[in-house]
Amino acid sequence: MPETSGSTGRTPETDVIDFRAAEQLLAARDPQGAVKLLDGVIGVHPENTAARLLRARAFFAAAQLRPAELEFTIVLEREPDNAFAHFALARTYERRGCPDQARRHFRLAAALDPNPEYLQQARFDS
Repeated sequence: MPETSGSTGRTPETDVIDFRAAEQLLAARDPQGAVKLLDGVIGVHPENTAARLLRARAFFAAAQLRPAELEFTIVLEREPDNAFAHFALARTYERRGCPDQARRHFRLAAALDPNPEYLQQARFDS
């Protein structure tokens, strides 16, 4: 019999399947569906940074900016050198109308990774 996670009845395989399905839902532009699947995964594995990053992206795609900000911040607490998370958090701040916070994270993203998109948004010349 497969090992389950407490009273949830979830198996490790279920969590992997839900994570992969959430990736597909996000790619298919169903961020709400992705969030629902990821809620279960994160409920069992709150330390899983990949699931939190994917859920942050789904919140952002659904224009749920406060939850996106929270999730990106949690990711950055665990992985302060994650350039993508800095960039995505900057985009979140930008959409919320917080340009100073956005600029800070755009610049951190560009400093961590010289990705042309990150460098362009960092606006080091201004």
